[in-house]
Amino acid sequence: MLRLLKALCSGDVVTVTRIDRLARSTFDLFPIVKQIVDAGGQFRSLAEPWADTATSTGRLMIAVLGGLTDVERDLIRTRTAEGRSRSRSRNRNRAKNRGQHMGRPSMLTPEQQAEARRRRAEGATLDELAKSYNAGRATISRLRR
Repeated sequence: MLRLLKALCSGDVVTVTRIDRLARSTFDLFPIVKQIVDAGGQFRSLAEPWADTATSTGRLMIAVLGGLTDVERDLIRTRTAEGRSRSRSRNRNRAKNRGQHMGRPSMLTPEQQAEARRRRAEGATLDELAKSYNAGRATISRLRR
């Protein structure tokens, strides 16, 4: 397909027996037809007479198809984002109602965290604290938050 699109010259006609031989979906079809037309070529499908960029009706149908793919792409993006936010918030709220902590469990207990903060305020280094609690330096440095 890439070789075909690169080799296209003005006046060439890309003819397919059926549209599904060229593209799997309308998402794939419209950009391919657009590249063909932008290169000065024409597109024609033998099984679908409406898909012929040599006619004004064919160009109209391809333009409508392009508009529909844009709308469909936006709908998919919106639904996907809504689904992600709903599932996240639903699961997070359900877990919070049960008193569960979301995310990875903390290396240190709340008492150890308070003690490490106190020791840090008294001048202990991150390396000393990390070694004494058998934790990483980053774990101790995040306790300031």
